Amino acid sequence: MRIRVTVAAVSGALALSALAVPAAQAADDAVSRADVAKIREAAHAAQASSGKSALSTAAAAAEDQPYALDVAYSNFKIAKAVKVGTTNHVSTKVTYTMTHGADVDITAGDFYSDPYIYKGAFDAPDNVLFGIDYGNCTPASATTANCTGTIDVYPGDGELINSDAGGWKAGAMAIAFNGQDPNAETFDITKVGFADKGDLASTLVQRYSKLTVNASPEPVKKGKTITVTGKLSRANWEDNKYHGYVGQPVKLQFRKKGSTTYSTVKTINTNSTGELKTTVTASVDGYFRYTFAGTTTTPAATATGDFVDVQ
Repeated sequence: MRIRVTVAAVSGALALSALAVPAAQAADDAVSRADVAKIREAAHAAQASSGKSALSTAAAAAEDQPYALDVAYSNFKIAKAVKVGTTNHVSTKVTYTMTHGADVDITAGDFYSDPYIYKGAFDAPDNVLFGIDYGNCTPASATTANCTGTIDVYPGDGELINSDAGGWKAGAMAIAFNGQDPNAETFDITKVGFADKGDLASTLVQRYSKLTVNASPEPVKKGKTITVTGKLSRANWEDNKYHGYVGQPVKLQFRKKGSTTYSTVKTINTNSTGELKTTVTASVDGYFRYTFAGTTTTPAATATGDFVDVQ
């Protein structure tokens, strides 16, 4: 499990000033995410100071930077939307193709590839989310590999704030430590290969939504008034509760008993607390429900139909 990362703006590239992970996970990884963060930061700091868009080659790497690893990415696929509530862990699978030079040993125990998603600009992201584990890459040929990974979100741990909802982009990085121990006194960063690429795909990270409905009275006489109430709410990532979604258009739909099709009766807007209330005239037995189309920050939601017996 991770916590929300802090990011440092570095011209032309993504740099993480810290990747905090629990000790249990750090002990399980041969190289911790904090070690990876140090390599990433050194690489992008070097790029920023030199004004170059790529690191030096292995033969000409500066004393304080890794060399440019011959790795590229393609076919990055992730769900169109990642729907996150208030407490439950959300894990989203990603797949991508990695192409690498013949001299890059992706089967080495200290080679790591990692997908991630980021909010905002690549060179100065507002937030970054990774998976619990590093990606897993299986060789498909001498110079290509099929990779899988996850993006894991723990909203109860403060990884997201409400303004994070909306569009995110995806990236991937690779590090070849080549036998170097980042915690050893003899560690030589110039012998470590590093590659990082953003804007590989896009996704929405959304505040999970809920929608309720209640039609009354039940039963009701034909021709009398039915009052249909409900509420549209969505996750608040800052207090881990659900709050009403204000001023949103929601459709009231009806399905006659024995039918499988709902028809829209009218559209109304949620009030200042996310509540819904409208009236209709009772005609035949059937089910009433509310349905919300969704927004970029909030997924669609449909209430379970509430049956009304018309006598």
